[in-house]
Amino acid sequence: MKNIKNKYDIIVVGGGPAGITLAKMLGKKKSVAIIRSEDYSMIYCAMPYAVEGLFPVEKTFKKDTLVTDAGADLIRATVSNVDFENKNIQLDDDSNLSYEKLIIATGASPFIPPIKGTGLTGVTGFKTETDMRNIMGYIEEGVKNVIVVGAGAIGVELALSLNKKGLKVHLVDMVGSLLPNMVDSEMAVSIQQELVRSGVNLHLNAKVVELHGKEFIQHTILDNGDKIHFDDIENCNITSKESFSGIVVFATGMKPEISLFQESKLEIDRDGIVVNQKMETNLPDVYAVGDCTQFYNGITKKTYSGKLATNAVPMAKTLGFNLLGQERKYQGFYNGAATKVGKYYIGGTGLSERIAKDHGIETICGYSEVTTKFPIMPGAKRIHLKLIAEKETKRIFGAQIVSEEPVTDKIDLLTLAIQNNFAAEQLTKLSYSAQPYQSFYPAANLIVLAAEDVLKK
Repeated sequence: MKNIKNKYDIIVVGGGPAGITLAKMLGKKKSVAIIRSEDYSMIYCAMPYAVEGLFPVEKTFKKDTLVTDAGADLIRATVSNVDFENKNIQLDDDSNLSYEKLIIATGASPFIPPIKGTGLTGVTGFKTETDMRNIMGYIEEGVKNVIVVGAGAIGVELALSLNKKGLKVHLVDMVGSLLPNMVDSEMAVSIQQELVRSGVNLHLNAKVVELHGKEFIQHTILDNGDKIHFDDIENCNITSKESFSGIVVFATGMKPEISLFQESKLEIDRDGIVVNQKMETNLPDVYAVGDCTQFYNGITKKTYSGKLATNAVPMAKTLGFNLLGQERKYQGFYNGAATKVGKYYIGGTGLSERIAKDHGIETICGYSEVTTKFPIMPGAKRIHLKLIAEKETKRIFGAQIVSEEPVTDKIDLLTLAIQNNFAAEQLTKLSYSAQPYQSFYPAANLIVLAAEDVLKK
């Protein structure tokens, strides 16, 4: 740790997307230190594809120069204590740093449910470099079976990657359809068919309740009574001698990494550190951003989980601008996200119809389906859109797309519409472009058609 100061204008605890963003914004304007305990900051969403072998593990490591070239000091250490009153941080080597302002960006860690057997060899989450290397190591040792728990984007992507590596894969989720926080069940039908065609064994409407074995996992029990066996998997006989033949990976969501602050005066709730729209905590000169925080949905204004890098970065930017003297407020989570399952590209934003119903919101939905190119052009693929609108006002609350070509550009456009409280009628006025290789015929547009369908309901 060369040239490390004893005091900084700003210390950021955490070197993930939020920390890097703050370093870029503030590193040459103030004295800034980024404290990171991990060896590397990771590109988390690329991890399943590194497991698949599409590129080396090292490609998922972000360069330290993202921080240092921005003018901030990168301190590789673990924070052991924070004295908020005296503005002092103690590191694991017993050295101390003082600050004018502290930003907590400690991220989140995988949630592993408190069930029997999670201490067995081969049980892991999927968030860190260690998790990734452990899974790859198990494969090298000859493991042939895996249960992935959680059919969200990461769980589905990891299941497909392990399937391509030749493992027998079981994917388990307590909800009745894939990607339940991204798309509604009717939008997931073709995706589920694609997953099953690939060879992945689906167990929906099922919950893992026990993992059995002595040292290694022999079988897993689901709440519907079914068992998934690893040893002698073909005829489900359990031999007296255990073998290491299977692993269980939990991709069941994240919990805020706030263990350092649990006994402090920092206000903490169920989903993380409580912050306001300026990312201020209840303590003076202490801020928090990213996955370690609790915040609300931009539509309902109710507490809502949003542990995504694409939320952490704008939260960090909001804080960065405020610390530079601008007036910015974070509007909340919209959770625009995307994934790929076989030939299908999937995206969702805002509230699904199911989640809106859970919030007591009465909705109507509009649908449209066109092709990604003029239908007469070679390579034209189908693209299907669902819009979710509040029944009374026709205000757009959510959108979902399934296609055989990328969808993130359209999802981002629809997120912007949701952020700006667009109703379906406003979307019918969208001025759009058309070109034979890039869109449907000029006579119709995917978004306009779905908005018109909402207005017919």
